[in-house]
Amino acid sequence: MIQSFKQNPDVLPQYDTIVIGSGMGGLSLASILAQQGQKVLVLERHYVAGGFTHVFKRKGYEWDVGIHYIGEVSREKSMMKKMFDHVTGALLKWEDMGEVYDRIIIGDTSYDFVKGVKNFKDKMKSYFPEETEAIDQYVDLVFKTVKSSRKFYVNKAIPPILSKLIGGFMQRPFFKYSDQTTYEVLRKLTSNETLIKVLTGQYGDYGLTPKESSFAMHATVARHYFDGGSFPIGGSSQIVKTIDPIIEKAGGTILINAEVDEVVVENNKAIGVKMNTGQVLKAKNVVSSAGVMTTYNKLLSKEVVKQHQLTSQLQKVNRSVAHASLYIGLEGTPEELGIEKTNLWIYPEEGDHDTCVKNYLNDISQPFPVVYMSFPCAKDPTWLERYPGHSSIDIITLLPYETFAKWEGSKWKKRGAEYEALKEEFSQRLLAELYKQMPHLKGKVSCYELSTPLTTQHFVNYEKGEIYGLDHSPSRFRQDFLQPRTPIKGFYLTGQDIITAGVGGALFSGAVTSIAMTGKNILNKL
Repeated sequence: MIQSFKQNPDVLPQYDTIVIGSGMGGLSLASILAQQGQKVLVLERHYVAGGFTHVFKRKGYEWDVGIHYIGEVSREKSMMKKMFDHVTGALLKWEDMGEVYDRIIIGDTSYDFVKGVKNFKDKMKSYFPEETEAIDQYVDLVFKTVKSSRKFYVNKAIPPILSKLIGGFMQRPFFKYSDQTTYEVLRKLTSNETLIKVLTGQYGDYGLTPKESSFAMHATVARHYFDGGSFPIGGSSQIVKTIDPIIEKAGGTILINAEVDEVVVENNKAIGVKMNTGQVLKAKNVVSSAGVMTTYNKLLSKEVVKQHQLTSQLQKVNRSVAHASLYIGLEGTPEELGIEKTNLWIYPEEGDHDTCVKNYLNDISQPFPVVYMSFPCAKDPTWLERYPGHSSIDIITLLPYETFAKWEGSKWKKRGAEYEALKEEFSQRLLAELYKQMPHLKGKVSCYELSTPLTTQHFVNYEKGEIYGLDHSPSRFRQDFLQPRTPIKGFYLTGQDIITAGVGGALFSGAVTSIAMTGKNILNKL
């Protein structure tokens, strides 16, 4: 059972491993280690566990803050499904989103992404009949890229000596794709800019535009959803609810309201953590799932950072984008309101994705470069049992941290009238986007609340409110330090920064970190 550190500050036996952060990476690793007999302590600084997998409730509604759909779990034999089953004891169940999982809307024209590789290709060819060959080549490249990534990620987990011997061989095929931007690859296949804009219509899932992002990241996301999308039955809070008993059964626990001030390092070995109360908790291993930037900037002493020149490593990578989320509650059931499961990706008619983002960043009053709409009330079959007569919508867009930087250091919910007025301005702009797509919802909205980059900073402890940790440029995949092992003995990393963005990447990071720590290859077992 999840406990509060404030209520149980002294009931802390010796643990095998301490995991800092209860996001998907930390939870995945903790579950795997627990099933291997380890007593694991997961420390979460906030009052709710789960990181981007948690939900929040307000005014009789519930919203999922990070999970909007997951791919590959509808196939029983997929590694994604097997991994989720392993870390949750197969208790986490999924609801398929149906034939159309994403709808790309450019101006007044829409393009459906449909479930199944052949169906997807046929649908794209119906929109772009003159681009048949390019579409076939594109799908083939996506599969080749994802296949090449397997050895690349395995190399992160194998012993350093072995990696020096065969690492180049394992990484080289992947670099062929990861060194190119998404736009570079697609431009070699087609000169049709509209087709490129449509095929990259999910770039918000990893937060970097086609001319900036690595094709390897794009291919990972595209392949992830070729078999459709699914949603956790009961909401994304079911993830931590199903993992917690596995950790507890092995003698471990998840503690909330448990903020770590520093990883305690003696003679270049991590021996535990110092809490913000001053108490030191000891363990054989310590793992940070808090993100590389937060870990090296906040959780290690200046002496340790200087000793291993960790600051210079951080200069080789960039933070991902910040965002705003508008959480909307409506009166009426999804059926009454005509709300479907399909996600909407909405883009301006003029300009490619990169140009639209550039114009927006130069002038925040310009049209949103991307607006994503998700409808969890329609995706979750238990919604009506839990919230009868109600519906919910999440709307997400890019929002630079600098827009709200002047309120840095202020307290959540107490940032002042000017801050609230700016939030209201963006809320109204996003509501206008909703009404443009679904005008019949006017008058049905009973409440809404906007989260800003400062909200993300507060809850996830990402310094600039970034949503995906590090960005996914070609150079990111060349950084050898983005792996589970650190120069400090007994201190490891997990989470999306060492694999890729999103819940799926974080899930697999737990497996990769567990292999590095124990030498037991859970992926082979599965």
